Amino acid sequence: MDIKVYSEEEMQQLGSNLASVLGEDDVVYLLGELGAGKTALVRGAARGLGYIGRVTSPTFTLMNIYPTTPTIYHFDFYRLEGSDLVDLGLEDYLEQGGIAMIEWPQIGKDLLPREGLWLEIELVDDDYERERKVHITAVGSKYQEKLERLRQIVDFSNR
Repeated sequence: MDIKVYSEEEMQQLGSNLASVLGEDDVVYLLGELGAGKTALVRGAARGLGYIGRVTSPTFTLMNIYPTTPTIYHFDFYRLEGSDLVDLGLEDYLEQGGIAMIEWPQIGKDLLPREGLWLEIELVDDDYERERKVHITAVGSKYQEKLERLRQIVDFSNR
């Protein structure tokens, strides 16, 4: 599924729509360069689940927890090596019944579940002021169903 997003507000709306199809133990992988909009999407997901507090990138803290229902565990692996993830106790968080939203998952690809929703956010013409292309794929039948539900909710492609 490919979507064009024209503003931070639309990225947050996409995150809110995404949250509406997610549930306990779901994993969302967020790929894209720095400043592409990954945290804005997580902010929208948290807002969609009723969180009104501050949502920030966990680049330096590695993880932020948002007390939503289910809880959102927002990870950022940008500053890590794959071996660092073992010490983080990632498996414990993935098994706590929340939603794991993971930025820079390619760093921990050998330790992460293969199944999940994969969102790749791309800048258009390397321009931070222009729209973004969001390519969403699903790995696993559970996530295929979630992608189909998301497809019914949101469609920014006809603009």
